[in-house]
Amino acid sequence: MSIDQLRERWGDSLLTALTILMLIMMFVVAPLQALGLFEFQIFELLLALVLVGGVFLMSGSALAVIAMLVALVMIVTGAVLRLRSPSILDLNLFAGAWLLVGITMAVTVARATFAPGRITYHRVVGAVLLYLTVAIIFSALYTFIGTLAPDAFPGMKVEDSPALASRVIYFSFATLTTTGYGDVAPLHPIARSLCNLEAIFGQLYPATLLARLVTLQIEHRDEES
Repeated sequence: MSIDQLRERWGDSLLTALTILMLIMMFVVAPLQALGLFEFQIFELLLALVLVGGVFLMSGSALAVIAMLVALVMIVTGAVLRLRSPSILDLNLFAGAWLLVGITMAVTVARATFAPGRITYHRVVGAVLLYLTVAIIFSALYTFIGTLAPDAFPGMKVEDSPALASRVIYFSFATLTTTGYGDVAPLHPIARSLCNLEAIFGQLYPATLLARLVTLQIEHRDEES
């Protein structure tokens, strides 16, 4: 079976599979890695490989696959440097890798989710995946700012640590869902500007595009019944 046939048959289902994978990486692997369990750093690399394969099947774009592979190389390089001598370099490698992964996935998922055709359950889940991916993109941006301005986020120390991913993901979702700041807050002007952008997206996206997709999916389901 060719790649095109696989994409046509499993393209929408991949949206759901990648969503589950992303949820595991953010809310299971990252917290366990923060506890200092080295095995989950290896598990993160394995999941990243699966992400590369999923993006390849979904997009069919050589550019997207190259971007994901470059990000994977950056993650592996950062992990090796962290084991030898933790520094600001491997921290920025991780941030750059996940920024590249986030942007590539966002473009790929958006094209698959909002493509012409019938709105399926998998496409609605894909819209949720896009929402999660935006949080990853901002997490990487917050990491960059934290390395350049150590006092940008009072209450959150941006340092080379296995716990950093869990910290910035927590902060990003607190911003995206506008649940408010208690223990961490943005202080740097650029950090505040990014937080404003993420909060605006977090409010408008579910109320507009996501809600519209759900409505169309229900309408199509009712037409078939």
